[in-house]
Amino acid sequence: MAKRKKKQVSIEKLKVSDKRKRVNGSLGGDIVIFVFLTLLGLFMVFPLYYSVIQSLKPVEELFVFPPKLYVLNPTTRNFSDMFSVAASMWVPLSRYIFNSVFITIVICVCNLFVCCCAGFVLAKCKFPGDKALNQLIVTSLLFASNATWIMQFLVMSKLHMIDTYWALILPSIATPLGLFLMRQSMSTIHDSMIEAAKVDGAGLFRICWQIVVPNSKPALMTLIIFAFQGAWNLQGGSLIYSEELKTLPTIVQQITMAGLARQGVTFASAVLLLIPPLIVFLVAQSNVMETMANSGIKD
Repeated sequence: MAKRKKKQVSIEKLKVSDKRKRVNGSLGGDIVIFVFLTLLGLFMVFPLYYSVIQSLKPVEELFVFPPKLYVLNPTTRNFSDMFSVAASMWVPLSRYIFNSVFITIVICVCNLFVCCCAGFVLAKCKFPGDKALNQLIVTSLLFASNATWIMQFLVMSKLHMIDTYWALILPSIATPLGLFLMRQSMSTIHDSMIEAAKVDGAGLFRICWQIVVPNSKPALMTLIIFAFQGAWNLQGGSLIYSEELKTLPTIVQQITMAGLARQGVTFASAVLLLIPPLIVFLVAQSNVMETMANSGIKD
């Protein structure tokens, strides 16, 4: 009798577990999740698709109302007009491309170096006023970059850096978001790893770049995405006046301000400027997903 009761109890448990599996992994639930993710993906891809479609439309199709989500007569004239207008300027187009690439690389490298070093100090080093400094960084996230333009201009003017590369590079080296991101990521690293490195004779700089930074790769890749996007879209504004020092987004904006006849050029330039950040995002995103899937620390 006791054996039969045990068998009945085990059979009932198996039935309950099978029901739970069917409920949690039901076909209807999978379909709902698939449809939701598909709609979400289409919603995120739509701006990119619309920009590409608009760049391939002739001028007469750009002002059709309601706007069409397809092209009747696709053309590449918008891209050719953009390059022809840029080639007819005083400064060659290659100079503007060099300015944007140079400024972007310098800002990304300096931003990564400063944010990683400062984030390590704020996360793992105790010193007087560390909590107040962390709170100041969090508070600075509330202010938009537009609120600091006047102060940046005054500082660059006092340093005699107006109309130089440094006027664009220096304000973008350290960002509150980058500092906050790296500090939060590095604070999750176990102190036992740092203590073990100190016992082996490693200094703070070596601990930061050989132990802490490799274990913060997802945050590092995220910082690269934000730094590249912000640096690539930089415009001179009131800081750059010389034509040979202007960046590619500044020149593209000047080209697109010529009137309605160049609205196609506007969309073509938007697609052109979108390509480098999109490539960096795809490369960095794959590394982030791979690192988050394979990383783990066990005590």
